[in-house]
Amino acid sequence: MTTTTAEPARARAVLSNQDFKLLQEAVLFYLKAHEDDPISSQYSNLYHRLGSAVRR
Repeated sequence: MTTTTAEPARARAVLSNQDFKLLQEAVLFYLKAHEDDPISSQYSNLYHRLGSAVRR
């Protein structure tokens, strides 16, 4: 008896480059409105990561 296993379907991107650009703009808007917030450095890092995702 031979058993065949189906290969998993190819993964598809969940977000498009346009989505990353929109998210980056939203994070930038948040950063400008909350500059004094202690967590803003984490949002700044996210902003830059989103920018590098758009360039890929």
